[in-house]
Amino acid sequence: MAKPAIFLDRDGVLNQEAGYLHQVGDLHLIPGAAEAVRILNDHQLFCCLISNQSGPARGYYSLDHVEALHERLQQLLVAEAQARLDALYYCPYLSPCAGGINPDFTAWSTWRKPNTGMLVAAAWEHDLDLNASVVVGDKATDIDLAYNAGAKGILVQTGYGQAVTKGQYQHQTAPHYIAENLLDAVHWLLNSNRP
Repeated sequence: MAKPAIFLDRDGVLNQEAGYLHQVGDLHLIPGAAEAVRILNDHQLFCCLISNQSGPARGYYSLDHVEALHERLQQLLVAEAQARLDALYYCPYLSPCAGGINPDFTAWSTWRKPNTGMLVAAAWEHDLDLNASVVVGDKATDIDLAYNAGAKGILVQTGYGQAVTKGQYQHQTAPHYIAENLLDAVHWLLNSNRP
């Protein structure tokens, strides 16, 4: 039977937003993020990273560098709270008009948010129910992704979400909840019996 998932954006949700991370050591968790993931783990909710990572397409760094950043992310989650992500999906592609220059990664992609490719792949590979799932992100594209996939969307006020105050979200696709941070989002989910 298909199960719900919590899909988490990376930058600005799990780790501090710092632009393009050229040094692996510059990836630092947002306070409370590891605890939030651990709570999801403890409630046996499938926890999945979904992230647009256009650095390779822009020629900033290699795909191996993105993998090294994700390895550090996983290590920090374990070190801080014995937390884990059950799966990681990311999109290294970027269209030419959006700034892609590396021919290996310059392309339109159904995986690039707000397109649903990453969620569909995760659902297929891990037997997930997207309609019962939640997307947590710090940008309107994350909320659009949730809407496009039939999932619920939570906007966190960390990363790019710092500019959003409750009651003043201007994008046409409204989140189901605006959370102070990932830990607040998780508490709201569990207290609201969602998913």
